[in-house]
Amino acid sequence: MEPILDHIQITVRDLDRSAAFYDRLMPILGYDLAHRSRASLPAHDFEVVEYGHPRLGFALTSPRASVADDPVHRRRPGSVHHIAFRAASPAEVDRLYAEVVAIGAEITDPPKVWPEFVPAPYYAFFFKDPDGIKYEIVHAG
Repeated sequence: MEPILDHIQITVRDLDRSAAFYDRLMPILGYDLAHRSRASLPAHDFEVVEYGHPRLGFALTSPRASVADDPVHRRRPGSVHHIAFRAASPAEVDRLYAEVVAIGAEITDPPKVWPEFVPAPYYAFFFKDPDGIKYEIVHAG
């Protein structure tokens, strides 16, 4: 087997609020909103908003009611620490940074070279979604 991700599904606190943010973010990351869908799965106690793409599907899931108010923390066991998307060049990192700023994402670290990360040169910026889930746009090597 080749280690290729097929899809990522993350749980968000408020599906409608998050979907409004991701509807602005996903086109920046190369997703076409024509491939966005929403479904309810009552038997599993969740709703899902999916952003289809042939290389990587991405979905948002509503939380179970019993844990909907739990705080999000990327260092909690079982949590996603961050999700990184690869840019084609440092110039693309800069372009995407401007677009992510324009949609109002919380920037945690603007674009810069990170000498402690490999492969060098590692040029990236980091931001968070409305729930505090951390993302990275990177060009490395």
